[in-house]
Formats: sequence, structure tokens, C-alpha cells
Amino acid sequence: MITAIVIIALIVLMVVHILTGTKTRIGNPPQVVSVASASLGDMPVILNALGTVTPVATVNVLPQLSGYLTAVGYQEGQDVSKGQFLAQIDPRQFEINKQQAEAQLAKDTASLAQSRSDLVRFTQLHEQKSIAEQTFTGQQFLVQQNEAAVKADKASVAQAELNIEYCHITAPVAGRVGLRLVDPGNFVTQSIAPGIVTITTMKPTTVQFTVPQNSLNQVLERVNAGAKLPVTVYNSNNTKQLATGTLFALSNQMATSTGTVTLRATFANDDEELFPNEFVNTQLLVDTMHKAVLVPTPAVLSGAPGDFVYLVNADQSVSVHKVTLGPSDGRHTVILSGLSAGQQVVTDGTDRLSDGAKIKVATAKPAHAGSAPAAASSAESTQHPSGKRAHGAASTSS
Repeated sequence: MITAIVIIALIVLMVVHILTGTKTRIGNPPQVVSVASASLGDMPVILNALGTVTPVATVNVLPQLSGYLTAVGYQEGQDVSKGQFLAQIDPRQFEINKQQAEAQLAKDTASLAQSRSDLVRFTQLHEQKSIAEQTFTGQQFLVQQNEAAVKADKASVAQAELNIEYCHITAPVAGRVGLRLVDPGNFVTQSIAPGIVTITTMKPTTVQFTVPQNSLNQVLERVNAGAKLPVTVYNSNNTKQLATGTLFALSNQMATSTGTVTLRATFANDDEELFPNEFVNTQLLVDTMHKAVLVPTPAVLSGAPGDFVYLVNADQSVSVHKVTLGPSDGRHTVILSGLSAGQQVVTDGTDRLSDGAKIKVATAKPAHAGSAPAAASSAESTQHPSGKRAHGAASTSS
């Protein structure tokens, strides 16, 4: 019983002490952050897209007549020039056809000569009224028939010569041949699939890629002004630059399913880094913004107010400052409005800040952005523990 009374008394004393005791208020210490100054610089406006290497010409060589394949004059993977020998079809049957056509031509040529000679004689007799009008007219028609027969025979000879030429198959374009599709000894027929061989032009080559309809106007403005827009191509994982070229053609229709338009750029491809049908990453340099307000990309956040930065005030506090974003190259982001050159923004430690918080600057890092790199990546954002989102490398496509 005495123990219970003692316990109750202690509890009462503790409650009274808690309720009436003086509380020690400890203020929030300043947060250590890194800051940088907004500066003026150039920013390239780049459109990133996935592209496909599209050869200038891809030709499937098909036989134009039927016959046995007697020879193949290329090696698989060989580079060939236009007009180079590829394959031979047995020409003997077509040579016989040519001989027959030449013989028929000789026969009809003789008939034509005889009929013309008779027409000369009939003309003299007709002038002397010595033969019937019908006989003279019939001879004129006979000459015309023989002339037509000679023309037909000449066409037959030409067709036979063309068939003989078709037996000797040559490369219609310069390029690289693929794997052999048919071997000597096989009987091939006219336009048989898959054909004799496929030839692909390796250099020069082109790359096809698409841009969204919202970005088409700025491309058209530059192209219509006569600008040669540079295009840079990287490998599929964006780790190696493969080639540089220029934009030379735009499709005449928008793809309604995707809201994009197809563009084509040309490349010399002398080193053959671009392989036909290869997937690549393309970067189209549309324009360059001069004297733009630039801040380090980590300073740009996104949250309930929209896009904003923590602006450093003169009393070593920060305030939420809404901004309008422009292109980015990953390291720096353009501020279209809401910020002036020379103002300082927080670049590191933003996850511990709030509007009006006190700060302590660790190191000041001025943003030098005289020349921003041309390579830009797709927009990304990172979730901070505080719920604010920091912009990653924002795409320069707008």
C-alpha cells in the first residue's frame, strides 16, 4: 500500500514538472548549401530522335529471262562497281533465236526488194495505161506489207540481241553484294524470288528519323530560310559518335498515328561506320540561343508551384522563385523568364530547404556557360525526399 502511494506521488510530481517546467527552445540552424550564379551564354537547340540507317539504294537483282545459271562472278560481301559482271545464264537458245530472226529478216528484205522492183515496172505500165488500176494498187500494198515485215524482223533481231545481253547479268548500281542467293547449275526463271543477289549502296548513305509535330515549325523555318542543318549520329547506347551530316529532305505528310514527320539526313560514310538498317541516335541542331540566362541544371526543381529555383536572398535566406524553362544540354538549363544573370540559386542541398529557410553557403560555383556542348539528352527528373523534383538533363527540343 505504501509502495503504491509513493509511485502515485512520483507520477504526480513528474506531470506537474512537465506542465509547469520551462521549455528550452532550440532554433533551426542554417542549412549548408552550394550556390551558383546565373550567367549569360549560348545554348544549342537540339532535337533528339531515334533513327535508322537507310541506304541510298538497295537493289535485288532478278533474272529477266529463264535459263540455266552457268557462272557467278562475285564473292559474297564484295564491293562491286556499276556494270560489273555478276552472273551468266546459258545464252545458246537465245543465240539460236537471233539466227532465226536474222534469217527471216534476210528473206523479207529480199521480198521487199523484189516487190519494189515490180512496183517500178508497174508504175511505168500504169502511166501508159497498159495495166489495170487494181493491179497497180495491189502492188503498192504489197510493198507496204513487205516493208512492215522487214520492220518486224528487225525488232525480232533486236529482241534476240537484248535477250543475249540479259544473259550476261551486271550490277545496276555500285555497292556491296550480300550473300549468294542462287548457285551455278540452277534453272532460274524470269523475276524469280529471291533473285540472283542483293546490292546495297554503302556510301554515301542516309539516316531517317522523326521529329514531333510541335517541333516541326522551327525546323521548317530554318530549312525554308536556306539553312543547312547539321545532324550528328551516335550509336544505339549514345556512347560513340559515328558520323556527322546534313539534313536534306523532309517527308510531305505527318504520321497521324504518332504525330511525327520523317526527316532524312545524308552522310558521306567514307569509313562505313553507318551500317544499313542499323538503329542509331540522332541529334539535329536546329538553332543556337545567344546570350541566354543559364543556371546549373540541378538548381531547377519542379513541385506544387511548378518549375522553380531557390533564390538566395541578401539576408542569407532562400525564397521559392518560379521560372520558365527553355532548352537544356544536361549541365545547364536556359531560364526564359523569372531570373536574371547574376542572381544566385541553390544547386546542392535543396531537399532540406523550404521557403524562407536560412542557409550557409559552402562554396560558390559560378556557372560558366560560354559554350554549351551540342549533345543533349532526354528530359529526366529525380524525386527528392522532400517531395520536390529536380530536373535532370532536359531535352533541348521544345
